[in-house]
Amino acid sequence: MTARGRFCSPSLLVSWGLMLLVIVAGDGCAAEAHRAVLAEPRAPALGELKNATYSGFEVVETPITLKDGRWEGAPYVADGASRPTISLVGDFYRIGDLSADGSDAVVLLAEHAGGSGEYIYLAAVARRDGQVRNVGTVRLGDRVQIRAVRLEGRDVIVDLIRAGPQDAACCPGEVVTRRWQLRPDGLQETQAASPPGRLTLKTIGGTEWVLRAWNLYDAAPADPEVTLAVKDGTFVGGSGCNRYFAAGTLGAMPGDVTVGAVGATRMACPEEQMAVESRFLKQLAAVKKFGFRVGQLALSYEVDGVWGVMLFDAQQPSGRK
Repeated sequence: MTARGRFCSPSLLVSWGLMLLVIVAGDGCAAEAHRAVLAEPRAPALGELKNATYSGFEVVETPITLKDGRWEGAPYVADGASRPTISLVGDFYRIGDLSADGSDAVVLLAEHAGGSGEYIYLAAVARRDGQVRNVGTVRLGDRVQIRAVRLEGRDVIVDLIRAGPQDAACCPGEVVTRRWQLRPDGLQETQAASPPGRLTLKTIGGTEWVLRAWNLYDAAPADPEVTLAVKDGTFVGGSGCNRYFAAGTLGAMPGDVTVGAVGATRMACPEEQMAVESRFLKQLAAVKKFGFRVGQLALSYEVDGVWGVMLFDAQQPSGRK
């Protein structure tokens, strides 16, 4: 057997050497990349937010720790039923990079002190030294309605409806936008609230809404899709089969509305679609109030003496999830 059959040639040895060098270098790069991924801050997850410690409340002055999204204090009176509670609002949270050095989150918290009030707070949460920490809390108001929460760069922007100078606490009617940034000492409002507007049907105009729930705990089907929009004071949309329209008239209190006679096209559809359409049009005709519930449009109705609330999400533009 020749030497070529028993040994690698010099050129082959060089090739194997280069390959080994590439493999070793590649392993080193992969390890470095893995370490970088591990070191990169992670945004707090919903489960962590639902069990985090929060502070900065008006009634409850000491830090509290949620358990599965809720905290209950001791009764105000021994063996009494009334006690303070704080809870995450609707599992709502938004992820962003407020501190410019990692991923952060904001949540909404509701504080009940035993009366009719419900104080809503905006809380910022960040991962610090591997731990999820509440780094800022601000009070948004009593029984405010949240239209939207947006994180744009380092800004937290909240569109909300609050009670104006002439409004009762039960029925807010002042539409405003507020903006905060996360600073070393917490959330700081960076500018005065926008000039207030008033809650009218125009407030929900310019958006197509998609029905998500017949009531708080009764989800609506995704198919057929039911939509709603407001154009020149008239509710219009698709009711699962046909197109519909119904005039809306505002009442004396903010959010009060009366829905006029509902008209619709007369196309026939399968029984399942017609059942959805029939239920929606019946509830729409019975709507008495409108407002917002954590970014969703809420239409409150009364059918056969029982109150309910239909919930709608804003329709996302085509191509956007």
